[in-house]
Parts: sequence; structure tokens; C-alpha cells
Amino acid sequence: MPVPSAEFKRALKRLSDKEKEALLLRAARRDAELYDTLSFELLPDVTTETVFEQASDQIHELFAVGATGRLLNRSLTKALGKATKEVARARRITKDKRLEVDLNLYTLRHIFENYTGQFESVYAGFYTSTARLAARTAQLILQNLHEDLWLEYKPELDDFLQQLHARTKSRSLKFELPRELELPD
Repeated sequence: MPVPSAEFKRALKRLSDKEKEALLLRAARRDAELYDTLSFELLPDVTTETVFEQASDQIHELFAVGATGRLLNRSLTKALGKATKEVARARRITKDKRLEVDLNLYTLRHIFENYTGQFESVYAGFYTSTARLAARTAQLILQNLHEDLWLEYKPELDDFLQQLHARTKSRSLKFELPRELELPD
């Protein structure tokens, strides 16, 4: 992404309010994420909760529509990849790291409630992607959230990690999957 030069900034300052508004509206029409970011920044009724609801609805829809067909494991892996991109998009819009953790946990909750039977498939893609998401979520909690919030997330994440470790595929992972959310002393 290009960094605006000093000359660009000066040219922008010379524009009238009407020209700035037209330019901003044109840019928002072209880029859906910019539109969502501006809506979040400018409109009082677009809050973190509404962004969470929209993203969680989109994640639910990805699994409901995308997880079908003959090769269910592969379609679940694709749906999980798209869900991860939706979580990243919501974080970019709000700049809220707790929202990212909450949406990751929502995705994991949805997987463990509906699709754990696919962990035993011959293909390890969906299991591996889910394990990566769980490990990344544990890392995000420790790195980006305040210590007081760690205990709030620990029981649910520990349950997901234990369920993942209970599968035989956990031994063949090429990365370290924690057994629990390890809180520093």
C-alpha cells in the first residue's frame, strides 16, 4: 500500500469540501472494505457489536453454503480459509484485536458443534487448518489481550485444544499445538 507523499497531501488540502466529498464517495463505492471502515468510523449505529454480528453471520453462511458436496473435507477447508479472511477483514475495519479473538472462537465453536466428524477423514487438511486456528487464537490471546481477559477465554480454548489433541492426527502436525492456554506466572 503506497504511503501518501507530501505533494499528495498538499494537493488534497487544496481541494474544496465538495471535491473531497465526491472523491471519498467514489473511493468508497469502489472498495467495500473502505466503505465498511468509513461506516464504522463515521456512523454512530455501526459498532464493534454490529461488525461482530455481520462477520459471524458471514462465517455461518460460509460453512452452511460452502461446506457441501462430495469432497466435504476440502470444502470445509476452503470455508475455514474464507472464514479466516473474514475475521481478518473485521479486524482491519475495527482495529479491535479482541474482536479477532471472539470471531476466531466463534468459528471454532461452530466447527466443534457441527463438523468434528470430518477430523477423522483420510484427508488431514480440515483438521490441520482447525488446529492452526486454535493455536493462533491461543497466541493472540496471550499477545494482544489484557491479562484480566485471559481467564475468560481459557476454559473454552482449553476444551478445543484437548479435543484436537484427542485425535490421532495431532501427532502428525508439523507445528506445535499447545495442550492448553498456558498463562505466564
